[in-house]
Amino acid sequence: MTALDAKIATLLDRLAALPSLAVAFSGGVDSALVLAAAVRSVGSGRVADRVLAVTAVSDSLAAEELDAARRFALSLGVRHLLPGTAETANPGYRANGRDRCYFCKSEVLDVIGRVAADHGFAHVATGTNADDAADPFRPGIRAADERGVLAPLRDAGLTKAEVRRACKAWDLTVWDKPAAPCLASRVAYGVEVTPARLHRVETAERAVRRLLAGAGLTVTDLRVRDLGDRARVELDADLLPRASGLPGLVPAVREAGFHGAQVDVAVFRSGVLNIEPLRP
Repeated sequence: MTALDAKIATLLDRLAALPSLAVAFSGGVDSALVLAAAVRSVGSGRVADRVLAVTAVSDSLAAEELDAARRFALSLGVRHLLPGTAETANPGYRANGRDRCYFCKSEVLDVIGRVAADHGFAHVATGTNADDAADPFRPGIRAADERGVLAPLRDAGLTKAEVRRACKAWDLTVWDKPAAPCLASRVAYGVEVTPARLHRVETAERAVRRLLAGAGLTVTDLRVRDLGDRARVELDADLLPRASGLPGLVPAVREAGFHGAQVDVAVFRSGVLNIEPLRP
């Protein structure tokens, strides 16, 4: 048995011991593995009363991510609930300090916890993995721990790379899906998070993807960063020379809501806003 096999066995054993589980399901690879493992741990005949997928729907969730989550839950035969959440009503979230994720996860997990309880599910779990737990910029993990939310991947010691390998071994379609954090993660700390800002980020990313596809460029990692008075388009390093020269790229971003803003094009860097100065 490999080290990964042992971790997966631990994951399945722990999930099987739970009376029932509601998974906070974003549609990403981590929560997808938790959901699939929960299904495997109980057997197909017990899924309806022991496994539930819950996706929080708010301004910070891109429509494409919601569609993907729906399809994946359906493929597993899992009941999938879509409660609305109101992060942007929280002043702490809107202020967009470095603890923004704490306020977001507090709202999301409070809503999911109520949904789980209302439907008779004893536990809630997230897709937090072992790498996430080691990241110093994860205030959302504190919110989850305060609420007694389970983190089965973290507890089994599964890293992000191992999560992807496990998903591939199980033929889960998400195994190579790029990371897709919430839209608020594109807004520079200190710049107020509003529904309008989140909408223009989503619209700009959709427009840039469409433009790149039209030019025959396949992008893996793409972010449009909202820096307040300007925008930064970040994409795969190998695409940068051609993409930055596309005449329609800057207009597409401006038309998406960044009217008159300076638009820069740069190489994608995961978590780059965590190390940039807090904006006044």
